Amino acid sequence: MTYSDFTLTSPLSDLEGAGAPLLALTIVWHPDRSRIGEQFVGAGADPIELNRFAPLFMRPGGEGLPLGHGGISRQPLRLVREAGDTVTVTLPASSMAIDVNGRPVTEGLRFSAEQIGAGQILTLGRAVVLCLHWMQRLPMPNAVPGLAGVGSAAIGVREQIHMVARTRLPVLLLGETGTGKEIAARAIHALSGRPEAPLVAVNMAALGEATAAAELFGAVEGAFPGAHAARTGLFALADGGTLFLDEIGNAPAAVQPMLLRAIEGGDYRPVGAAQDRHSSARLLAASDQDLDRVTFNQALLHRLEGFVIRMPLLRERREDVGVLVLDLLREAGLALEPPPTLVAELAAYDWPGNVRELSHVLQRAALMLGEGAAPTLAQLVRGARAQDEEAPHEAVVREEVRDEAAGPRRRPSALSDGDVLAAMAGNDWNIQAAAQALGISRPSLYKLLEDHPQIRRPETIPEDDIARAMDQCAGDVERCAALLKTPAEALRRRWRLLRPH
Repeated sequence: MTYSDFTLTSPLSDLEGAGAPLLALTIVWHPDRSRIGEQFVGAGADPIELNRFAPLFMRPGGEGLPLGHGGISRQPLRLVREAGDTVTVTLPASSMAIDVNGRPVTEGLRFSAEQIGAGQILTLGRAVVLCLHWMQRLPMPNAVPGLAGVGSAAIGVREQIHMVARTRLPVLLLGETGTGKEIAARAIHALSGRPEAPLVAVNMAALGEATAAAELFGAVEGAFPGAHAARTGLFALADGGTLFLDEIGNAPAAVQPMLLRAIEGGDYRPVGAAQDRHSSARLLAASDQDLDRVTFNQALLHRLEGFVIRMPLLRERREDVGVLVLDLLREAGLALEPPPTLVAELAAYDWPGNVRELSHVLQRAALMLGEGAAPTLAQLVRGARAQDEEAPHEAVVREEVRDEAAGPRRRPSALSDGDVLAAMAGNDWNIQAAAQALGISRPSLYKLLEDHPQIRRPETIPEDDIARAMDQCAGDVERCAALLKTPAEALRRRWRLLRPH
C-alpha cells in the first residue's frame, strides 16, 4: 500500500465498481479530418453491426453520421459482447481489407476484457482507423486548454481539473514523464478564477542544496557570501497567484520542512531575514516518482496531496491518439498528412515517453514525408526504448522491422533452452533486447518462450507469488521478473491489473 491509497482524489477518477463498462468505437483517423474523435458507444450486450452505413458516430450533442467512406464494405463486421466481457469479431463477407493493430486479418477474432481495456486498433479499407475500447462514462464536452482526448481517462482528468480549479486546495499531479502534468497545472491556474495573476513555475530538481532556500523564499542583502543585493524569492513572485513546483520529489531535503511551513500557513522567512513574510500563492506540485518510496518528507507529502490528479499514460488511452495527433500538428504548425497505416501504428504503440514522445515523432514524420519518404513507426522511434514485448492489446503478432545495428539472423531451431534463458537474464528480461541479442525476431522469441520449460508467463503465476516477489524486490519489476523467470513488461502489466492503485 502506498501513500496514494490515502489521498483525497476525485471519485470521478475510478468508476470501475459503478457498473459494467460500455463498449465503444472511436474514430482515430478518417479521410475527413473533422470526423476524427467521433464515437459510437454501445448499449448493453447488443451486437454492433459495423459497416459503411452504421452505426452512427457523433460528438456530444452533435449529429450522428455513419463512417460513410467508399472503401468500407456494405456488409457488416460484427462485434458481439459475451460472458466475461469477451468480444468476438466476425469479419464481413467482402473483400474489404481489415487490419488489427497493424497486421492484416482474414478470420474472426476473440478479444479478452483486458485486451479491450488496452484498446484494439482496427483499420478498415486501408482508410479509416478505429479504436475498440471500454468507456467508463459517457462522452461529454468538458474542454480544458491543452488537454485533448475523448476517452474516459481524458474526460475524468478534465472533470477533476474543473472540480478543483476554483478551490484553494494544494494539488499534486502524478504521472510518467510526458503525460502533461505541467499542462494540467497551467489549466488549473487558467480556470482558477484569477488567470491574470502570476503563475510561477520551478523545476525543483534544478535547485542546488546551497541556493534552494534563497531561490524559493528570497534572501536579504549580505545573507550569505555573494548576496550583494536582496533577492526576491519565488513565493513572493507568486503572491496572489499560483506556484508550480515541478519534480517535487527532487526537492533538496533541507528545504522540505520550510516548504511544509509555507504551505500550511503561507508564512516563510527569507534567508538572513529577522521577520516572517506571507504569500497567498496557491501551491501545485508534480512528480513522476512514487513519493512514498523515495526519501521525502511525509508531512510535506500529506500537505501537498490535498487533491491528487493522476495523469493517464498514452498507452492507456489509444482512442485519443487521433485527436492528439491533430492537436499536436496544429500546435506545431505542421501540414502533415500521415497515411492511415502510420496512424494505426502510432495508435498501437506503447509510448514510453507518452504524449511528449508522440509530439517528437510527428515532427520527425513531417520531415520524412516532406522529403517524399513513407516513414514507418520503426524508423521514427529508433533510438527510443523499444516496446518490450507483445502487449495485451495485440490480438495478433506483428513482425518487427529489425534495427540495422542488431546482429545477424539466426534460426530459432538452432537455439537451445539455455541460450534463450541466458539472453533473457542478460537483458533484464526484456523481450525486444533478448531477441536482438539472439538474432531472431520478437515473434520467434515468443514461440520459444511459450515452449520453454523454465520461463513462465505472468498470467500463470499465482497472485500471492507475485505479491511476495514484489515485496522481496521492493517493487523493482526487473528484479522481480528475474526472480520469477518471466518477461518484465508483461509482469508489470499483470501487477497493475492486480494492484491498480
